[in-house]
Amino acid sequence: MRALLVALFLLAGPVAAQESTAEAAAQAARRIEDAARLLQRAEGAENRLAALTDTVRAYEGGLALLRDTLRRVAEERRVIEAEMAGDHESLGRLLGTLQSMGESRGTALLLHPSGPMATARAGMILSDATPALQAEAQALRERLDRLREVEALEARAGQTLREGLASVQEARADLAAAAAARTDLPRAYTEDPVATALLMASTASLQDFAAGLGETVDEELSSPTTDAADRAGSLALPVDGTILRRPGEADAAGVTRPGLVIATEPRAIVTVPITATLRFRGPLLDYGTVAILEPAPGTLIVLAGLAQVWGNAGEILPEGSPLGLMAGETP
Repeated sequence: MRALLVALFLLAGPVAAQESTAEAAAQAARRIEDAARLLQRAEGAENRLAALTDTVRAYEGGLALLRDTLRRVAEERRVIEAEMAGDHESLGRLLGTLQSMGESRGTALLLHPSGPMATARAGMILSDATPALQAEAQALRERLDRLREVEALEARAGQTLREGLASVQEARADLAAAAAARTDLPRAYTEDPVATALLMASTASLQDFAAGLGETVDEELSSPTTDAADRAGSLALPVDGTILRRPGEADAAGVTRPGLVIATEPRAIVTVPITATLRFRGPLLDYGTVAILEPAPGTLIVLAGLAQVWGNAGEILPEGSPLGLMAGETP
């Protein structure tokens, strides 16, 4: 039996965005508002499970963009503060000069102790320095204004993020409840739980476990009809994320894995990439919580690293339906 391992790992990756920070924040806020409207409509949707799946995905996209915006805002604030800190000494001298000039008597400013020629030269120097002083003061005002704008943007984005996180948690809870309450899924077979437990206890590798899955079937009922063979290599990823390594590619420690390694956000929703029978769900070896799908006889898709898996062994899960959630807690 051929098994394709898809290992899912948690990694918050930046969103590639070229627009300004303020535009990115506004776009993220709009996406979260759209997700909130989807959540309201999902309550009365005919296919509530599909509506909640779309809602969670919409929230995930908006929250990922908003997190990236907050990272960009924090970096922009750090750059401004670094520039102001670097100019601290010169700004101090500038402010000190302006303050002393402001406190001096007007007639004293017109005279130089070395006589009229020195007074004239000092006046010329001062007239040349005035535009530079004004430019320094203007630059300082612009930096302070920009810093206030960035801090205000950071506060608004942070509040939107907190509200979005609360809403996506509600949507995920509703999705989990709806997925657990499914009763209309067709079944390919009934499971022998004793045989499954014995197989888990007696196998030392994923390949051995996959080869022994046939022993866990109690009674064959039907099998899904799919075009899995024709769609090999063209299936959508089961989760939004970034492919870190492909089959056989070594990581930094030189370790290779037989399948894809995908980085995802914490609690990201995992969906079924193709109509398939759920052959197994639960902890397995050192892969964490695992879901094994069989889209066609002799072909398995192994999804490792999940926190939750919805469905029961033997059920036929339709393409695009929610399968579970990634591990981790959203910061």
